[in-house]
Amino acid sequence: MSESGSGNGPEELQCSAKGCRADAVWALRWNNPKIHTPDRRKVWLACDEHRESLSAFLSRRDFLKDVVPVAERDEAAGRG
Repeated sequence: MSESGSGNGPEELQCSAKGCRADAVWALRWNNPKIHTPDRRKVWLACDEHRESLSAFLSRRDFLKDVVPVAERDEAAGRG
């Protein structure tokens, strides 16, 4: 997950796609069932442009659990 900030202002959330510096709009919550408990969630952030490609990458591996607006990224139990 890409969460950057200088500590002097509001948190800046950027897309997790390689090389992308766009503001994050979506939170892709996922886990790897081989190493994570079922309730554990990791989070990648995505801009509108990269939401589909990042979701597809995680889905092909059966890792993707859900996609929510970035403001809701921490609302699930077992966040990680």
